[in-house]
Amino acid sequence: MNPIQSAAFDNEIARAKEFIATGDTEAGFTHLERAHVIGQAFVVPHVRSHWLMLKVELLRRRPVAAFGQVIRIALGVLGSAVGVVPVGNTGGSNVSMFKRMPIAPELQSIIDGDAPPDART
Repeated sequence: MNPIQSAAFDNEIARAKEFIATGDTEAGFTHLERAHVIGQAFVVPHVRSHWLMLKVELLRRRPVAAFGQVIRIALGVLGSAVGVVPVGNTGGSNVSMFKRMPIAPELQSIIDGDAPPDART
């Protein structure tokens, strides 16, 4: 991960945790999705974003979505390790884990290392 990408990933995780701690799981999950897009090409960040998504789905009492995150954790490790991930996928159980999605220009700039690490939507 480039330094800008790493800082942005950490920022999105921190913001997600802040929202989740106050009970705003929806806003927290949005930041986890952003973190997922930023870090999905790397094993540890990819799995970390799915692990936190799993925790949110358990808080929301959504067993099917939580199970979807368990599957994504297992496949995410493999996908990131071999360099095969559905680019832009936000990582939630509400979308196919194989679906490629467009990346917001701001997030693409972060991935490319061209944006400040605190760039936000």
